[in-house]
Amino acid sequence: MRQLGTSTNYAYEQPYTQRGKPLPYTPQRRRSRAFWWIIALIGLAIIVLAVVLPVYFTIGRHSSSNSSSGTGTGSNGSGAGGGSGGGSAQPAPAFNGPISGGQGSILTFSDGSTQVYGNPFGGMWYFDPGEPFADYAQAQSWTPPLNESWRYGVDLIRGVNLGGWLVPEPFIVPSLFEQYQSGSCAPPYNAQDEWTLTNCMNQNGNATQLMEEHYQTFITEADFAAIASAGLNWVRIPVPFWMISTYSNEPFVPHVSWTYFLLAIQWARKYGLRINMDLHTLPGSQNGWNHSGKLGPINFLFGVMGIANAQRALSYIRTLTEFVAQPQYAGVVQMFSIANEPWMPVIGQHQLQNFYLEAHNMIRNITGLGQGPFINIHDGFSGMQLWAGWLTGSDRIALDTHPYFAFNAPASIAPPSSFVQAPCSGWGPELNASMVQFGFSMAGEWSVAPNDCGLWVNGVGLGNRVEGTYPGSTAVGNCTTSDAWEEWDADYKAGLMGIALSSMDALQNWFFWTWKIGNSTAGRVEAPFWSYSLGLANGWIPPDPRQAVGYCAGTAGVPMNEPFDGVLSAWQTGGQGAGTIAVDQLASYGQWPIESMNSVSTSPYLAPSDVVRLPQYTPTGAILTLPGPTFTTPSSTQTADAGDGWVDEQDQGGYWTPIGGCGYPDQWVAVGVAIPTGGCGALERRAGGEEVGGEGRGARPTEAPLGR
Repeated sequence: MRQLGTSTNYAYEQPYTQRGKPLPYTPQRRRSRAFWWIIALIGLAIIVLAVVLPVYFTIGRHSSSNSSSGTGTGSNGSGAGGGSGGGSAQPAPAFNGPISGGQGSILTFSDGSTQVYGNPFGGMWYFDPGEPFADYAQAQSWTPPLNESWRYGVDLIRGVNLGGWLVPEPFIVPSLFEQYQSGSCAPPYNAQDEWTLTNCMNQNGNATQLMEEHYQTFITEADFAAIASAGLNWVRIPVPFWMISTYSNEPFVPHVSWTYFLLAIQWARKYGLRINMDLHTLPGSQNGWNHSGKLGPINFLFGVMGIANAQRALSYIRTLTEFVAQPQYAGVVQMFSIANEPWMPVIGQHQLQNFYLEAHNMIRNITGLGQGPFINIHDGFSGMQLWAGWLTGSDRIALDTHPYFAFNAPASIAPPSSFVQAPCSGWGPELNASMVQFGFSMAGEWSVAPNDCGLWVNGVGLGNRVEGTYPGSTAVGNCTTSDAWEEWDADYKAGLMGIALSSMDALQNWFFWTWKIGNSTAGRVEAPFWSYSLGLANGWIPPDPRQAVGYCAGTAGVPMNEPFDGVLSAWQTGGQGAGTIAVDQLASYGQWPIESMNSVSTSPYLAPSDVVRLPQYTPTGAILTLPGPTFTTPSSTQTADAGDGWVDEQDQGGYWTPIGGCGYPDQWVAVGVAIPTGGCGALERRAGGEEVGGEGRGARPTEAPLGR
């Protein structure tokens, strides 16, 4: 959930064969539903599945021949502490039930509980213990089953975010944060983001245990079933980089959230939902907001540690790509949002575009052209027009924007009905134009919120614009009506329903922010505009999102100009021409690492002569791989092939890691600090004959993947 227009900165495709080795899992021909029901009834009492999700991290499994230990310099915060996780999750309860069904069938959840499947849209769930990676489920009759290709530009993404789950945010899970606002966690040490939350948890208990309790309870399999039953077909799941590793000075709980992302893949597969995996946090913070992990300055592509943090981010993007591009997962995780909401006004347009191109080339060298997830990039809050024509000939890059009314200044207390036409006249034309001028474009976040009322919507203790308690704002009224959702009358709800329908029609491909808002310690939802499930249950979110089709031109009376005709160019969907980026664009955006930094009036300027002296990491570290789930049956010692976490065996370069002996500054607080000396910067290392550049590939940007 983002503050558009404001700044709090301080300062699918089908499974495919892996290159160089045979496909480890090939789905069998799909049988008829009757066949599966017969098998299910025969085997009802004997099928038992133990699902064990071991949380371990294989370090050095694919390490380069010149790998270091990956440890840094200790107390300066650059050590790779936490890189090798330990422990294991408990096995899920035994499975015993049918393997497929539709409306009215009995669901057996992974925790052993049961429920009648209430999907009125022809959706079919599917989970067969003998084929745990089979992609036969279908969310609704109009949505392609997982084993059929998604037609970008034709099939509509109607999705929700699972915000606040694997990346907790104060306004989404307030009760998690409310208990850490006094005593030793009184301001300014109170829980405001995940950094301070885990610090406070460790002062008062065990952060690992407490965070796992949150992961276990906030989102469950029942939510995935409900999402499909609500007519939705995608989920965008924010994930943190620390589910892979942390550095020694970072308090985040490492690894544990990966267990629950694996469960998310399993549950999404069961109900036919596709996943947009959203890397919501980046080392050093890409926007300075609480949901980046740490509220404060931006240290990604900016400041003294800006390059090193970006190198580290590329390593995490690499590990995630290697995992989700495996055929066992490619049919479910069909999109990868590589950087959530980088704040371009600080980072800079050229710098962000250089990073995006480097990430694109690295990802497509792993997956091969036309394979692997769609790459999703955020517009940096610059507007979509700025990206028109960028990287023509790339391989499946989607452009993401996050439009909101809530953070407009000045704020408004006008009734929701006054906002109904705005998405049609504003957001719709911009998205349509971007589909033509850039390629596949979408809204990764939006809500029905007409203002920023609600507990901690702007952050802990930051107030709101309506009442003038947000810094720099002027009061225009109060939040009494906005917050009292239990008392909203039919007209108020109808206005919110109008915003929902006009937004869905205008945006076309979208993810609502967010599926669920948890109760505060007062026992009620205190940010009601932001909860899809609450609106669905109480009448301001449509029970069938297809109701939105044609709403702008019809009910809202705002026909959208130049509607997209549903035909994307072949290269934009991984076909002919993908991977043939124009030479001039490669020349303009192909510098990596970046050679200049943005100039921001509130921060010391780093000239190009300074940028080449900035500390960097070296690509000699042991590679971190992610484990898959283990599916076994009591009657057999055989397990399904879950992959080894690394789809491209040719990708053997080292991980970015700190250079031994370099005195790195704190990677989260490095704007305006002195540039360290000691041979850690590109200029000094080149002078010493060392190669510095693309991960494991020497002093050059990653080469673009070969064209067709």
